[in-house]
Amino acid sequence: MNFEYTDLHKLLLAVLIGGVIGVEREFRGKAAGFRTIILITVGSTLFAIFSLKLVAGCDVDRVAANLVVGIGFLGAGTIFKDENRIQGLTTASTIWASAALGLGVGAGYWVITIEAAAIILFVLTFLPYIERLIDFAIQVRTYRIVCTYTESLLENYEALFKEYHLRAYSIKRTISDGNISASWTLSGRQKNHQKLIKQLLIDRNIKQLDF
Repeated sequence: MNFEYTDLHKLLLAVLIGGVIGVEREFRGKAAGFRTIILITVGSTLFAIFSLKLVAGCDVDRVAANLVVGIGFLGAGTIFKDENRIQGLTTASTIWASAALGLGVGAGYWVITIEAAAIILFVLTFLPYIERLIDFAIQVRTYRIVCTYTESLLENYEALFKEYHLRAYSIKRTISDGNISASWTLSGRQKNHQKLIKQLLIDRNIKQLDF
């Protein structure tokens, strides 16, 4: 099995692509940062190179299939649930995409790989600003209210949600020792959430409020 200068060029390109994406992830303080993304792209490139050289005329189909499965386990380790939100999905997706970039470099598809890397970098760098605009327009929050149980009290709160133009989805209700704990997922504009929170904070019937 002989290695050529082209193989070295592939590895250097994998380092460059992984490094650029890794810098963006490192700058944002993500779990998979500079070194991690480089190792993923370089490792994927090596798998592709080895698969082409170990067996003459071998396609990288089998390597790609196993790489997708294997990198999925690595990406899953970055996903975790924090209170009512799931975090790490973008980092896991970046790991998955970086492995694909490394595989593309190793298989010799340099042009499309560089183009894909530019698209991924654009998505990671600029689309968060658009996400903030969307979050400002439509925001989803989970509210939990604990108060003394009465039959009409929860209906009053649901009417209050409608008054502030928030769409409500009831999640869970628990009654214990004369108190009721109710949770809702509310979606609507950020300013409407803020108005609702101010109103709930001055509500004397509420013993505990989580939002």
